[in-house]
Amino acid sequence: MERPLSPFMFPVWYRFQLGSLLSILHRLTGIALAVGSILLTWWLIAVAAGGRMFAATHAFIASPIGVLLLFLWSAAFFYHLCSGIRHLAWDAGYGFEMHDANRNGYAVLAATVLLTVIAWLYVLL
Repeated sequence: MERPLSPFMFPVWYRFQLGSLLSILHRLTGIALAVGSILLTWWLIAVAAGGRMFAATHAFIASPIGVLLLFLWSAAFFYHLCSGIRHLAWDAGYGFEMHDANRNGYAVLAATVLLTVIAWLYVLL
């Protein structure tokens, strides 16, 4: 019998599960938040510097690419927040059954979409 060499051989040996996706997304959103903090720091420095630096920074953030980056950063923030709350529940000993884990996984995704939409509706209106 040949055994798999790595658990990352999903199509061949393992069935991809919601928990796998959420775990990978949690790590990626953590990285995205760290990288997105560079934009926030850049904006704060531009505010302090004023003048042309602030105008250039504001023009970038107000551009379609800047708005897209802010949207993705906010979605990553809300996902990481909701997933972190899920992890806190696990630390307290709740939600380990497969049915519960799948249900609260979908709840994390739904809460992420809802919070992101509410935040952007507030910003745009």
